[in-house]
Amino acid sequence: MEKALAYPSIDTRDSRVQLWIGRVLTGLIVAFLLVDALGKLVLLAPVVEGSAKVGLAFEVIRPLGAVLAVSTLLHIIPRTQFLGAVLVTAYLGGAVSTHVRTGTPFWFAVVMGVLLWVAYALRNAQLRELILSPRK
Repeated sequence: MEKALAYPSIDTRDSRVQLWIGRVLTGLIVAFLLVDALGKLVLLAPVVEGSAKVGLAFEVIRPLGAVLAVSTLLHIIPRTQFLGAVLVTAYLGGAVSTHVRTGTPFWFAVVMGVLLWVAYALRNAQLRELILSPRK
């Protein structure tokens, strides 16, 4: 009986809404990350200029794009989505560090990381339960 009180039942409609909000949010985040990765891989002029402004050497731009692309793709594959989320979070942590070091705005990377995990939790009931379950 106590467990029933601790975990209110979620209406099936509510869980479907959560799932779709999570999917849409994930789609937007993944689209942005893949466009960013592609810009690094093909060495678009604005990406090269922006990287130079934050002190990144030209030689590391493509490898960073590859890391971001692989991490993002791992996040959209169901069997590897947790690993992908961790790797994208690590990548974004590096972006935050770079921006803090150079005194440029860093909040966008923080917000992207938070939204990535919120979207993942909305899509994954086990992750929601792990995060939201009361501790003993």
